[in-house]
Amino acid sequence: MQTWDKNISPVGWYIGTYMARFIEVDDERNNDLDAQFETWENTVIVKASTLEEAFEKVEKIGIEHAEPYKGGETGVTVQWEYLGIIDLLPIYEELEDGSEIMWAPKHPKKLRNLKSMVKDISALRE
Repeated sequence: MQTWDKNISPVGWYIGTYMARFIEVDDERNNDLDAQFETWENTVIVKASTLEEAFEKVEKIGIEHAEPYKGGETGVTVQWEYLGIIDLLPIYEELEDGSEIMWAPKHPKKLRNLKSMVKDISALRE
């Protein structure tokens, strides 16, 4: 009898989100725990046999996207610094149109608040 493990994707795909912050490489505030930084959560999918392998792949992607470069008019050295993984979930269905790849339980909210969270296409354009 095969047992089901919620941490293993039966289709071999995982969705991972890592966080990166934008820094000026030589800024002395970079290690100030109270300083504020522009951050991004980047979500990727990876093919892996285990949660651990998926973790390693997502981490590698985040680190590879953290190369310093010259930015702005003055050419100051900046980078998106990889901070770490904030979410990693197995995908349980084959990837195709309509496959459910993520979900998140939410605390109960009033209907008016739920409706205010829904966006139309124009609100989703950047």
